[in-house]
Amino acid sequence: MLIAALTIAPAGAAERPTLLIMGDSLSAAHNIEQDAGWVNLLRERLDGSAEVINASISGETSAGGAARFPGLMDKHSPELVVLELGGNDGLRGLPPETLHANLAQMIEQSQAANARVLLLGIDIPPNYGQTYRQAFTRVYPRLAATFHVALVPFLLDGIALDEVLMQDDGIHPTAEAQPRVLDNVWPVLKPLVKASAS
Repeated sequence: MLIAALTIAPAGAAERPTLLIMGDSLSAAHNIEQDAGWVNLLRERLDGSAEVINASISGETSAGGAARFPGLMDKHSPELVVLELGGNDGLRGLPPETLHANLAQMIEQSQAANARVLLLGIDIPPNYGQTYRQAFTRVYPRLAATFHVALVPFLLDGIALDEVLMQDDGIHPTAEAQPRVLDNVWPVLKPLVKASAS
Protein backbone atom coordinates (compact mmCIF):
# COMPACT_ATOMS: atom_id res chain seq x y z
CA MET A 1 0.00 0.00 0.00
CA LEU A 2 2.81 2.41 0.89
CA ILE A 3 4.58 1.73 -2.40
CA ALA A 4 1.37 2.39 -4.33
CA ALA A 5 0.86 5.70 -2.53
CA LEU A 6 4.38 6.80 -3.32
CA THR A 7 3.98 6.03 -7.01
CA ILE A 8 0.62 7.78 -7.31
CA ALA A 9 1.69 11.06 -5.68
CA PRO A 10 4.14 12.23 -8.36
CA ALA A 11 1.61 11.53 -11.11
CA GLY A 12 -0.92 13.75 -9.37
CA ALA A 13 1.64 16.51 -8.97
CA ALA A 14 2.46 16.37 -12.66
CA GLU A 15 -1.14 17.25 -13.55
CA ARG A 16 -0.59 20.87 -12.51
CA PRO A 17 -0.41 22.60 -15.90
CA THR A 18 2.14 25.22 -16.87
CA LEU A 19 0.76 28.43 -18.33
CA LEU A 20 3.13 30.55 -20.44
CA ILE A 21 2.18 34.19 -20.99
CA MET A 22 3.88 35.93 -23.91
CA GLY A 23 3.09 39.61 -23.75
CA ASP A 24 4.30 43.18 -23.72
CA SER A 25 3.93 45.99 -21.18
CA LEU A 26 0.21 45.29 -20.75
CA SER A 27 1.14 41.98 -19.13
CA ALA A 28 4.45 43.12 -17.62
CA ALA A 29 2.84 45.49 -15.08
CA HIS A 30 4.25 48.62 -16.73
CA ASN A 31 4.75 51.50 -14.29
CA ILE A 32 2.92 49.74 -11.45
CA GLU A 33 3.95 47.27 -8.76
CA GLN A 34 4.53 43.79 -10.17
CA ASP A 35 2.25 42.29 -7.54
CA ALA A 36 -0.60 44.49 -8.77
CA GLY A 37 -0.42 43.34 -12.41
CA TRP A 38 -3.17 41.18 -13.86
CA VAL A 39 -0.81 38.25 -14.41
CA ASN A 40 0.10 38.16 -10.72
CA LEU A 41 -3.58 38.50 -9.83
CA LEU A 42 -4.18 35.49 -12.09
CA ARG A 43 -1.45 33.58 -10.27
CA GLU A 44 -3.18 34.35 -6.97
CA ARG A 45 -6.58 33.31 -8.32
CA LEU A 46 -5.23 29.99 -9.56
CA ASP A 47 -3.86 29.42 -6.05
CA GLY A 48 -1.26 26.85 -7.06
CA SER A 49 -3.51 24.88 -9.42
CA ALA A 50 -1.29 25.96 -12.33
CA GLU A 51 2.23 27.28 -12.70
CA VAL A 52 2.24 30.71 -14.34
CA ILE A 53 5.34 31.73 -16.30
CA ASN A 54 5.20 35.41 -17.25
CA ALA A 55 7.58 35.94 -20.16
CA SER A 56 6.18 39.38 -20.97
CA ILE A 57 8.58 42.25 -21.70
CA SER A 58 7.70 45.93 -21.96
CA GLY A 59 8.21 47.17 -25.50
CA GLU A 60 8.05 43.68 -27.00
CA THR A 61 6.84 43.34 -30.58
CA SER A 62 5.37 40.24 -32.16
CA ALA A 63 8.70 39.70 -33.95
CA GLY A 64 10.59 39.82 -30.66
CA GLY A 65 8.13 37.41 -29.09
CA ALA A 66 8.38 35.04 -32.03
CA ALA A 67 12.18 35.06 -31.77
CA ARG A 68 12.12 34.19 -28.06
CA PHE A 69 9.24 31.75 -28.26
CA PRO A 70 10.95 28.47 -29.30
CA GLY A 71 13.45 28.71 -26.44
CA LEU A 72 10.68 29.36 -23.91
CA MET A 73 8.66 26.45 -25.23
CA ASP A 74 11.66 24.14 -24.92
CA LYS A 75 12.40 25.37 -21.41
CA HIS A 76 8.92 25.32 -19.90
CA SER A 77 6.90 22.83 -22.03
CA PRO A 78 3.63 24.63 -21.25
CA GLU A 79 0.22 23.02 -21.58
CA LEU A 80 -1.33 26.44 -22.17
CA VAL A 81 0.02 29.50 -24.00
CA VAL A 82 -1.47 32.99 -23.70
CA LEU A 83 -0.42 35.37 -26.51
CA GLU A 84 -0.78 39.07 -25.71
CA LEU A 85 1.29 40.75 -28.40
CA GLY A 86 0.71 43.30 -31.12
CA GLY A 87 0.24 46.58 -29.30
CA ASN A 88 3.78 47.74 -30.05
CA ASP A 89 3.47 46.59 -33.65
CA GLY A 90 0.45 48.85 -33.98
CA LEU A 91 2.01 51.83 -32.23
CA ARG A 92 4.99 51.58 -34.59
CA GLY A 93 2.75 51.30 -37.62
CA LEU A 94 4.15 47.91 -38.60
CA PRO A 95 2.27 45.93 -41.26
CA PRO A 96 -0.69 43.91 -39.94
CA GLU A 97 0.47 41.08 -42.20
CA THR A 98 3.69 40.88 -40.19
CA LEU A 99 1.74 40.70 -36.92
CA HIS A 100 -0.42 37.95 -38.41
CA ALA A 101 2.60 35.95 -39.56
CA ASN A 102 4.41 36.21 -36.21
CA LEU A 103 1.39 35.26 -34.14
CA ALA A 104 0.54 32.44 -36.54
CA GLN A 105 4.06 31.09 -36.13
CA MET A 106 3.72 31.02 -32.33
CA ILE A 107 0.28 29.42 -32.51
CA GLU A 108 1.56 26.71 -34.87
CA GLN A 109 4.52 25.99 -32.59
CA SER A 110 2.20 25.80 -29.59
CA GLN A 111 -0.17 23.42 -31.30
CA ALA A 112 2.71 21.27 -32.54
CA ALA A 113 3.68 20.88 -28.88
CA ASN A 114 0.04 20.02 -27.97
CA ALA A 115 -0.38 23.25 -26.01
CA ARG A 116 -3.72 25.04 -25.94
CA VAL A 117 -3.66 28.69 -27.00
CA LEU A 118 -5.51 31.78 -25.84
CA LEU A 119 -5.18 34.88 -28.00
CA LEU A 120 -5.72 38.28 -26.38
CA GLY A 121 -6.86 40.89 -28.87
CA ILE A 122 -5.45 44.42 -28.86
CA ASP A 123 -6.73 47.68 -30.31
CA ILE A 124 -4.85 50.87 -31.17
CA PRO A 125 -5.79 54.57 -30.92
CA PRO A 126 -8.09 55.91 -33.66
CA ASN A 127 -5.54 58.52 -34.74
CA TYR A 128 -3.69 55.77 -36.63
CA GLY A 129 -6.45 55.88 -39.23
CA GLN A 130 -9.52 53.72 -39.62
CA THR A 131 -8.16 51.60 -42.46
CA TYR A 132 -4.99 50.62 -40.63
CA ARG A 133 -6.84 50.15 -37.34
CA GLN A 134 -9.39 47.80 -38.89
CA ALA A 135 -6.69 45.77 -40.64
CA PHE A 136 -4.82 45.53 -37.34
CA THR A 137 -7.72 44.50 -35.12
CA ARG A 138 -8.98 41.94 -37.66
CA VAL A 139 -5.77 39.95 -37.27
CA TYR A 140 -6.93 38.42 -33.99
CA PRO A 141 -10.34 37.00 -34.99
CA ARG A 142 -8.84 35.80 -38.29
CA LEU A 143 -6.17 33.84 -36.43
CA ALA A 144 -8.67 32.47 -33.93
CA ALA A 145 -10.88 31.21 -36.76
CA THR A 146 -8.01 29.79 -38.81
CA PHE A 147 -6.34 27.90 -35.98
CA HIS A 148 -9.45 27.23 -33.84
CA VAL A 149 -7.99 28.89 -30.75
CA ALA A 150 -9.73 30.75 -27.94
CA LEU A 151 -9.96 34.53 -28.21
CA VAL A 152 -10.56 37.48 -25.92
CA PRO A 153 -11.52 40.06 -28.57
CA PHE A 154 -10.13 43.09 -26.71
CA LEU A 155 -8.01 42.81 -23.57
CA LEU A 156 -8.86 46.33 -22.36
CA ASP A 157 -12.58 46.20 -23.09
CA GLY A 158 -14.39 48.57 -20.73
CA ILE A 159 -11.07 50.02 -19.58
CA ALA A 160 -9.30 51.76 -22.46
CA LEU A 161 -11.84 54.58 -22.83
CA ASP A 162 -12.12 55.24 -19.09
CA GLU A 163 -9.58 57.91 -18.13
CA VAL A 164 -9.85 56.92 -14.47
CA LEU A 165 -8.60 53.43 -15.28
CA MET A 166 -5.77 54.47 -17.60
CA GLN A 167 -2.34 55.88 -16.85
CA ASP A 168 -1.45 59.36 -18.11
CA ASP A 169 -0.01 57.92 -21.33
CA GLY A 170 -3.47 56.71 -22.33
CA ILE A 171 -2.05 53.31 -23.26
CA HIS A 172 -1.47 51.40 -20.03
CA PRO A 173 -4.11 50.59 -17.41
CA THR A 174 -3.61 51.68 -13.82
CA ALA A 175 -3.08 49.35 -10.88
CA GLU A 176 -6.75 49.85 -10.00
CA ALA A 177 -7.74 48.59 -13.46
CA GLN A 178 -5.80 45.33 -13.26
CA PRO A 179 -8.63 43.29 -11.66
CA ARG A 180 -10.84 44.43 -14.55
CA VAL A 181 -8.22 43.24 -17.04
CA LEU A 182 -8.20 39.83 -15.36
CA ASP A 183 -12.00 39.78 -15.40
CA ASN A 184 -11.85 40.21 -19.19
CA VAL A 185 -9.49 37.25 -19.52
CA TRP A 186 -10.77 34.87 -16.87
CA PRO A 187 -14.06 33.61 -18.41
CA VAL A 188 -12.20 32.39 -21.50
CA LEU A 189 -9.05 31.27 -19.69
CA LYS A 190 -10.68 29.31 -16.86
CA PRO A 191 -12.02 26.41 -18.97
CA LEU A 192 -8.68 26.17 -20.79
CA VAL A 193 -6.82 25.81 -17.50
CA LYS A 194 -9.29 23.16 -16.38
CA ALA A 195 -8.96 21.25 -19.65
CA SER A 196 -5.15 21.48 -19.52
CA ALA A 197 -5.12 19.92 -16.07
CA SER A 198 -7.24 16.93 -17.06
